[in-house]
Amino acid sequence: MHSKRQAKRAAGKTGVLILLIVFAIVEIFPFLWMLSVSFRTRVGIYDPGNLFGNLTLGNYQEIFDSGILKLFLNSFIVAIFSTLISLVLGTLAAYGFARFNWKKRESRAFWVLSQRFLPAMAVIIPYYLMGAVAGLLDTRIWLIICYIGFNLPFATWMMRGFIEDVPRELEESAMVDGCSRLAALRKVIFPLVLPGMVATAIFCVINCWNEFVFANFLTTISAKTVPVSVMTYLTVAGVKWGEMAATGILAVLPVMIFAIAVQKYMIRGLTFGSVKG
Repeated sequence: MHSKRQAKRAAGKTGVLILLIVFAIVEIFPFLWMLSVSFRTRVGIYDPGNLFGNLTLGNYQEIFDSGILKLFLNSFIVAIFSTLISLVLGTLAAYGFARFNWKKRESRAFWVLSQRFLPAMAVIIPYYLMGAVAGLLDTRIWLIICYIGFNLPFATWMMRGFIEDVPRELEESAMVDGCSRLAALRKVIFPLVLPGMVATAIFCVINCWNEFVFANFLTTISAKTVPVSVMTYLTVAGVKWGEMAATGILAVLPVMIFAIAVQKYMIRGLTFGSVKG
């Protein structure tokens, strides 16, 4: 009986492993196909059986010659600054929701979250008109402001949960020892919720880096970001699949490297407070 149970467990584990491998292959196949297309000639792209034949670096040379590094710089600046500002303001707002009681607090908190429900297309016209009046269209500053408006509700709700998981007694002890509330926030709360802040920052960076609607309608040349550049390969002569795939590969790499670099912090942040002693 014991050997039969072990055999069933082994068979079950093997089946689960096979399913996970199949799922991983299905998930990674589109990326591998895009990688293959990025190294193929225009003629070779239309040959499905020629997956890794007639490779060329011409597609990458073409997009570098077209000035994609400037677009990467724009995406980097917009993503970093909007994330940092959203994280600071969101953490302060989350602290207020988590530590203070006032009338209709939960209703106000839900209102903050409801701002994230709006699709980008629902507000793109007001943002465009405001940017035109302020003379900020096609600038990084306006993109940063718009992304802050979308990231701030998300950062507030994420950080509120992390702050609520920190016992009030720790903060009160610091205040008894002479710290002001702001000092207790800086010396006690911030270090404890740092993993949560990193996890929140990761999602904000990804949202900004991959955002297309705002970048497409609010920029033309100077502040154009990487996702928008894909549209330039839709020409009257046809779609430049090789250049489009190469742009996609280069656009994925920074986020992938960033996620791998802070992976342990992200896992700690997402599991923060899940186990309480």
